[in-house]
Amino acid sequence: MLIDDLLPVYDVREQHRVQVRASPSAVYAAISTTDLGDDRLVRALLFARALPGAMRHGIEGVRALGRGGRAPATLQTLEANGFRILAERPPAEMAIGIEGRFWVLGRAVCTPPAESFRGEIPAGMARVVWDFRVVSRGLDVVELTTETRVKCADAATRRRFIPYWMIIRPGSGLIRRAILRAIKKTAEASRSV
Repeated sequence: MLIDDLLPVYDVREQHRVQVRASPSAVYAAISTTDLGDDRLVRALLFARALPGAMRHGIEGVRALGRGGRAPATLQTLEANGFRILAERPPAEMAIGIEGRFWVLGRAVCTPPAESFRGEIPAGMARVVWDFRVVSRGLDVVELTTETRVKCADAATRRRFIPYWMIIRPGSGLIRRAILRAIKKTAEASRSV
């Protein structure tokens, strides 16, 4: 698995899966094209996470966040916000990553290029690998799995990250499950076209 190559040792891990009635290639394509923030709960949670940083820019920052909250959130949007596609094995697997100080308000992301991602994590930073795996389970039935792993650079970073993770983990899980449902909906809709 790509995630094992990219982040074999980690501090936290979360995994979710869903069965999809579509071909592996349709599911894989849906990962890139689906509006990952189509779910109202996902939009609300993402808005809540971004609100403190937007408030640092006053009312215009909050307005800009509100306007941006209605735009589709695709894989391309994630890349514009610091995520990187680290590795792919179409139509079976895609790994994306991000690095930063997620517990700090505002823009605390500085993800290295994909080719540098396997290197040492800079002090004070946490590295995230988030993958999607597409496994055929029979004729046009696929299991779509997403796994998130986080590794902190050092013990001091871990002491900052773990309390943050304990707070956001329930919302993070809800977001991941909603994303899987959205990808499933897109992939299954492609069957009827």
